[in-house]
Amino acid sequence: MRYGENHRRRTHRRIVENASYGLRQKGAKGLSAIDLMKLAGLTHGGFYNHFESREALVGEAIAFAMDQTTERWKKLTDNTANGERFANLIADYLSPRHRDNPKHGCALPTLAVDIARSGSSEQQAFADKLEKMIDVFVELLPDQPPRQARQIATGAIATLVGSIVLSRAVGAGKLSDGILAAGRMTASGRTQKPRRRATRTMR
Repeated sequence: MRYGENHRRRTHRRIVENASYGLRQKGAKGLSAIDLMKLAGLTHGGFYNHFESREALVGEAIAFAMDQTTERWKKLTDNTANGERFANLIADYLSPRHRDNPKHGCALPTLAVDIARSGSSEQQAFADKLEKMIDVFVELLPDQPPRQARQIATGAIATLVGSIVLSRAVGAGKLSDGILAAGRMTASGRTQKPRRRATRTMR
């Protein structure tokens, strides 16, 4: 039985989307091509009708996951007052809900280490998507000079990702919650101007 091009595109997207959920849970090295196809309820037999290699599927799945996070951030900030957008995005990211739901969360905490061990093409694709994620944070800092805004945005994302990695590593509990709270304080504090020290007058 032959299927049309629309069916092929829908199946392709289904494979990529379900693979992205699996990769966010187990990492890029933890699933074979057979495993990735099973996530979409399909057999390995049709794999090469959609992808040249496992690496091609993994690349698309990672891009899908990162794009999904970027879109979520944009929607979240669109419904927030300007002065609260940066802090609200940080609070949403460093929440117990996000920590406890890697399947539908940001791909960076799970996949960054795997990508660091991959080839240059995978790293470049990852870097391109990360730049777009940084751009979302930069747009939330209109009062900062462009260079300073990018430094703050990059540092904030690095803090968010590291905090989620550690909070998941220790398991849900007091220490994990403390890591999330410390991450929120550190990332939010990047946008605050340092207070000037009061100088004593000499008599």
